[in-house]
Amino acid sequence: MAATTTLTVPHLGGIDVGYRLTNNRYDPTKPTVVLLNSMCMTVSLYDPQFNDETLTNAANLLAIEPLGHGATHCHVAEHFTYWDTAIMALQTMDKLGIEKAFALGTSQGGWMVVRMALLAPERILGLLPLGTSMDYESTDSRTKGCWDPVTLLTPFLEKWSSPTPTPDFIVDDIWCGMVGGIGFGKNATEETVGFWKRTLQEVYKGDEGRKKVRMALMCLLTRDGLLLRLGDVKCPVYWLQGTEDTPFQTTVAGEQILRFTGSEEAKLELVAEGAHYLNATNAREVNAAVLAMVQKYGA
Repeated sequence: MAATTTLTVPHLGGIDVGYRLTNNRYDPTKPTVVLLNSMCMTVSLYDPQFNDETLTNAANLLAIEPLGHGATHCHVAEHFTYWDTAIMALQTMDKLGIEKAFALGTSQGGWMVVRMALLAPERILGLLPLGTSMDYESTDSRTKGCWDPVTLLTPFLEKWSSPTPTPDFIVDDIWCGMVGGIGFGKNATEETVGFWKRTLQEVYKGDEGRKKVRMALMCLLTRDGLLLRLGDVKCPVYWLQGTEDTPFQTTVAGEQILRFTGSEEAKLELVAEGAHYLNATNAREVNAAVLAMVQKYGA
């Protein structure tokens, strides 16, 4: 399901931000971890983190639904990029009174949290990119095992473009199945696939839902790479990549972690049999990495 709580920030003329916060309140005595979800997912992707009492006892968890996702909604703007989501997330921290935080991002969320660290280096204490890449959809990345989403997904973008309103729109089973299959891999149980199909078809319905999923996909297909910017990241980086990550494999992660030359600490952990939505398929390893970073750098 999408977030059931929202707040409003001023970016892009006003955005209602869907979010989930541990115990529905910010505890200033604890460090905070911001969580940004993958394509078409919602705050529910982070249930394995919110359900871990050891983790929630150690830190506030703040899951934020990116632009084009869940309950997040722009008042005016129809177009936006990952940079806009990064600004929106920082403004959400402002609204909740959170000065500094760690930031974890799954898949596209990895691109977003690194942007947060670039835009506000004094506020982001550490980064945990999961199942991601820092490149755009380049030829070089494809030669190293990464997918080609432009070829694969552009037909959906074309199908979701319409000059007239589409009040009966609902995102189809093919898209729902692909999102779940790519993300959860062999861990995609019937129950999991069914939950996310219901969630996606609730979020992406009617004319507004069509526009929302179209722009979420537009962001993915036109995202800019960060390779030349990674040396400017100053905070520690713990990158976790599953060995069964279908979209990005493991080669580019091994190369790109070395580009965080300005980081206090930068390391890559390959998670055996981990799928693309690593925080969900391998919560034990991910939660341990979050705790390790928070305990080392959160004092």
